[in-house]
Amino acid sequence: MIVEPADGRFVPDFAACDFSFEVTAEVLPPFDGPGLGGIRELEAYRKTYHTNPVELMEAASDDDAALFVVREADRMLGYIALSISWNGYAEIDDIAVDASARRAGVAVAMMDRAVQWARDHSLAGLRLETQSNNVAACRFYARYGFELAGYDRYLYTALTPDTREVALYWYLRFDAD
Repeated sequence: MIVEPADGRFVPDFAACDFSFEVTAEVLPPFDGPGLGGIRELEAYRKTYHTNPVELMEAASDDDAALFVVREADRMLGYIALSISWNGYAEIDDIAVDASARRAGVAVAMMDRAVQWARDHSLAGLRLETQSNNVAACRFYARYGFELAGYDRYLYTALTPDTREVALYWYLRFDAD
């Protein structure tokens, strides 16, 4: 498994991956970190983000951004998109692991590369946003050392007025090392 900058293979490789996941639970308030509170089981459903790989490649062409992929045997297993945020942190704009490669260390490899990139740019740490119904991702971030630092219960309501999804904000601060 190698982590490398995305190249011309990214868009076709992206199309061959399954980045959807099954939602079976949600994180419950209060969202006051540093870790997760309670978890409630839900009736299972499949969630797919409608990410545009061309837009990811275009964003990565900026000097203050990067797009890395994890490959094994010339197959893409996952990707992580980063940018320098206004507040001196590296923003993880997007991260995904192919369904067939989950729980195999792909996310750890990508996160390690993100930490290296942020340190190479003398940033204060990493930050990201995920949703309360992406429990597996939330558990991963907490295990990796991120702290749950805030939430926004209205972020998605303009898109889906009756949504129960809550935006959760996570930080990995290097000064806390």
